[in-house]
Amino acid sequence: MKRKKLFFSWLIAAGILLFTQACNNSPKTAVNMDVSPTNKAVCVLHPTEGNNVKGVVTFTRTDTGIKIVADVEGLTEGKHGFHIHQYGDCSKPDGTSAGGHFNPEDKKHGAPTDTERHVGDLGNLDAGADGRAHYERVDNVITFSGEHSIIGRGIIVHAGEDDLTSQPTGAAGARVACGVIGIAK
Repeated sequence: MKRKKLFFSWLIAAGILLFTQACNNSPKTAVNMDVSPTNKAVCVLHPTEGNNVKGVVTFTRTDTGIKIVADVEGLTEGKHGFHIHQYGDCSKPDGTSAGGHFNPEDKKHGAPTDTERHVGDLGNLDAGADGRAHYERVDNVITFSGEHSIIGRGIIVHAGEDDLTSQPTGAAGARVACGVIGIAK
């Protein structure tokens, strides 16, 4: 009788051990291990009320940072402030629902090449007489994960030039286009 009880005790212990291992190898754990890092993001810019500015901004991971490529049209000739904003919300007609510049470290506004800058400070787009602007640079401050992640944030194109020094936003004026950054294939 003691042998039977000992055998059943060992059998129960083995069952508990197998159950515990099965729980640790659940699909939830397997799914978390299967997530691949983001390598590309995209933002489609739409005009704010009363404007015709539209475009596409892509973000691609490289060995030296995130490559930003923007093609925007419908601008007036000259420079236009170009920033990543705190919220991915373009629901207000004037784009103000996107909040202020993305600035998780509470730094001063600056140029994209400055050490002291908002994470979202991308400088200016420079539009030609045809109203088109092309922007291309690699940024090593923005990321696709962590504190500096741009995923789900907004991009704003402004009516005027960002002077790169005025606090807190560069005095770039009204918001003429807004878009939300999303993960791309």
